[in-house]
Amino acid sequence: MKRQVVFVMAAAFMLLSLLSCSLISEEDGLASDIRDAERGAPEDQWYLAYKYEEGDGVPQDYEKASQWYLKAAEQGHILAQCHLGDMYREGKGVPPNSSEAIKWYRKAAEQGYYLAQFTLGRMYYSGKEIPQDYAEAFKWYRKAAEQGYVIAETRLGEMYYYGKAIPQNYVIAQMWYRRAAEQGEIVAHAKLGEMYAKGEGIPQDYIKAYMWLSTTKYSDPEHIRDSFSEKMTPEQITEAQALTEKWKTEYKKRSRIPLFD
Repeated sequence: MKRQVVFVMAAAFMLLSLLSCSLISEEDGLASDIRDAERGAPEDQWYLAYKYEEGDGVPQDYEKASQWYLKAAEQGHILAQCHLGDMYREGKGVPPNSSEAIKWYRKAAEQGYYLAQFTLGRMYYSGKEIPQDYAEAFKWYRKAAEQGYVIAETRLGEMYYYGKAIPQNYVIAQMWYRRAAEQGEIVAHAKLGEMYAKGEGIPQDYIKAYMWLSTTKYSDPEHIRDSFSEKMTPEQITEAQALTEKWKTEYKKRSRIPLFD
């Protein structure tokens, strides 16, 4: 019995020692990160800000995060500029301010950061936080899409499809939808499937329409597919189903992102 008590006490002591060492280690790590950031290197300032924002090894503190993001952003650090835009847009650590958010997103976007470009496009498109401006939305969506950002590709396809800020053009719309669909973007799958079904910008093809609509769960694809599948022969449906499975197999080989997520 005495041995068991001694063993339990020894184990408890070891656990407390480990926890104490861990806390000391975290405190030393934070002190080191602060010293690095205070030396003025923007990468170190951004790293410290990110830790404060996420509560990574330190108590979460949006105010300190925004302060360090600002220091790095003023030195031209792209990620810090974009994160600072997020802080102002969401009112995290600073009062909400759409104008400041736009200012910092634009600085990052002008340096070519695709997420900042996309965010600017989305804000100008929705008009919820700033005056709606489709021309600006198109400009920034296009810059992000040209870098291969899949959601921007879909949004750009949408702008060409509906003719917002530019003349309606189904041919170009399906091109951007196709680029996004090939990367597994489910909205683009649905839109490309619809365009094949209607023959918009591409020759009407029920087999390809069936295939694209069978690889998405966006916008009730079964209903859309049923609207034309009755016009298909059993052989065409079999071919479309085989094409669907082939596409899914090839997609899984080249992408880590599962469909429908």
